[in-house]
Order: sequence, then C-alpha cells, then structure tokens
Amino acid sequence: MKHFDVIILGAGASGLMCAAQLREKTSLSVAIIEGNSKPALKIKASGGGKCNLTNVDVDATHFLGDEPLVSHALSVFSKEALLNYFHEGGLRPVIRKEKYYFCPKSSDEVISILLGRSHGCEMLLGHKILSVEDTSPFVITTDRGKFSATNVVVATGGASYKELGASDIGLTIAQSYGHKIIPFSPALVGLTLQPKEFWMKELSGVSVRARIDVAGKTLEEDLLFAHKGISGPAVLSASLYWHRGEIAINFCPDFDVTLLKNEKKLLSTALPLPKRFTKAFLEAIALEDKPCNRLNEDEREKLERIQNYKMAPSGTFGLTKAEVCRGGVAHEEIDPFGMQSRRVEGLYFIGETVDVTGELGGYNFQWAFSSAVVCANGILI
Repeated sequence: MKHFDVIILGAGASGLMCAAQLREKTSLSVAIIEGNSKPALKIKASGGGKCNLTNVDVDATHFLGDEPLVSHALSVFSKEALLNYFHEGGLRPVIRKEKYYFCPKSSDEVISILLGRSHGCEMLLGHKILSVEDTSPFVITTDRGKFSATNVVVATGGASYKELGASDIGLTIAQSYGHKIIPFSPALVGLTLQPKEFWMKELSGVSVRARIDVAGKTLEEDLLFAHKGISGPAVLSASLYWHRGEIAINFCPDFDVTLLKNEKKLLSTALPLPKRFTKAFLEAIALEDKPCNRLNEDEREKLERIQNYKMAPSGTFGLTKAEVCRGGVAHEEIDPFGMQSRRVEGLYFIGETVDVTGELGGYNFQWAFSSAVVCANGILI
C-alpha cells in the first residue's frame, strides 16, 4: 500500500489549489484521488467555459455560512491575492458587467496554472472513493486499490453536476467520523411557481432587471422568465437564501412609478419594461392597460405592486440544474485557522464540502481557493 504525507480527495478548484500550495511550499509527498478520468471538470464547464474566478466586491456578506470562518479565509487569501496568484501564472482576467472576473480565453487557463503548480503530485484519476478509515495512518479505499496518508483533505465538492461525477461522498466521510453535517440541497438555481404565478411561464425568454428581497437580503441583477419558473442571476443568488415562504420582487427598480400619474401614454408603453412582460403583469393583477393619467387611486395602488410583487415559490429546479449546493460539514466541526476537523487530527475539509456557499458571481471559486490556502497553511504548521 503506497503511503503519502497528504492525500487530497478531489481534483476540483479547492483540491488543486491545496495541492499547488503544498507543492510550492514543501517537499511533502502529495497525491490527489479523483473519480473522473480528468481533473477540474467543473472548472472547465463553469462560466460558459470561461470560469468566473472571483468578484470585484468580495466579503463575507456575499456568503451563506459562518461569518468568522469565511472572513478568516478571505483575509488569508483575498480577492487581490487570488488575482495576483493567477497573474503570476500568466492569466489576465477580464471584468464583465463591472464586477465579474472571467478568463479571457477559456477555463483551461486556470486549470493549466493549477496543474502546473501542483506538478509533482501523484494524480490518481478514475478512482472512485469508497471510504476513509482512521487507522493511523488513514487508509483510503477506492475501487482500484488502497492508499495510506498521514493527512487527508476532503475536497470532493457538492452533489450538483452529477454528470461531472459529483456526489456527497465528502459528507459520508464526515458522518462516518461523527461530524455534524447539513445535507446538500440545491443553491444558485431557478425557482418554480405556485399556480397563481403561472402567468410568468408564458414569458419564457423575457428578461428584466429586478431587485429581489429574500430572508433579509437584497439582490439586484437580471431576472429571466423560463418554462419551469424564474431564473437568471438575481433569482439564482436569491435561491441561496430562500427556503420557503415569500419573496418580494421589484420588477422596475430604477424607475419611480409615481411619476406616471400625469403621463398620457398607455401603461404598457410608459413603463420602461418589455411590453410583453408589462401586458402579462397588468393582466395578472387585473389592471386595465389604460392611459396612466386615467388611473384612479385604487388602480395606482395596484400598479405599485410592480415594485413590490410578493410571491411564494413552490420549490427549485432541483440539483440537476443547480450551480452549487447549500449545506456541508457544519462550521463548528472545523477549526477556521487550518480547516482541520475538531474531531479527527489530520482530517481536513475545504471548498464546497464545508457549509459555506456564495452568491452567484465567482464567490464559490473564491471560497474554494481561499479555504484551500488556509488548509495548506494548516498542514504546514
């Protein structure tokens, strides 16, 4: 049975960054065990193949998870540190929509840097992980053999993107050692509709700028109407915080509807929204499409719902459509200064296996990379 100082389970963003950090800073023997035949498949597919690395505005408020845990990781490996790291490798990210950092060519640019900097790690691809036994050293059993390690880093990700080999094996390993876990559930995913909102399904393909209030958070970005419900960046981020109950949508966040009271145009013409949406919305709230200056007080009140439309989604589009998962190993089980288990010495959890999830916009890659650096530092202490 071959022995390593460190075995990393998973060759995704967090696993590769952890391996790269260890190889650059130490001579420890390191192996990565990955179930797929190729590493970094989720990185390759992300951002339409161009990988949204991080965001212009990065702090703990953009994450669902323990604030001290997230803040510490971001302080150790910040947005600036991340950009510098990849800049040194030759990557020059471009900013889209004034806030999203993307690869200029393709996700392969990120993958190439991570693989290059983790050179010297033994890459055990196509090994399905079956179990991890705490036998001092750890024994990792795969469908192709057994390996031992002094330290094990669980970087197996979440359960979305099953077509890319995703699973909840990381939580299974955590539970086998008695850790408290929060089961994975879909996040950054579209929301389905109750029957009274089915009018939205007829708008499939229409997009509007929207502001969504959910669970004390406010998200503003594009909202896309889809056959199954509502989607788009604003909804995907909102889904991170929604469990059940109402959300409030402002379909017209940059316009003062009260200014229309003296306008002679029809509502569907005067409102700065796609006419297809406006007509459907007016019909849904039973308001006639008439000249704005002919609205009575009750009708004007009805119209104001366009900036405070309250609805209760019926659910989500599910794990198969989710960008990431909410849930993971509970934060109280992990030492924030090294990502080591508080229960088992030498066992570490990073990335999406931890109960930390970011909003849409590069936050989850930032967390993956930051938590990996904290973990590598913890192993090296």
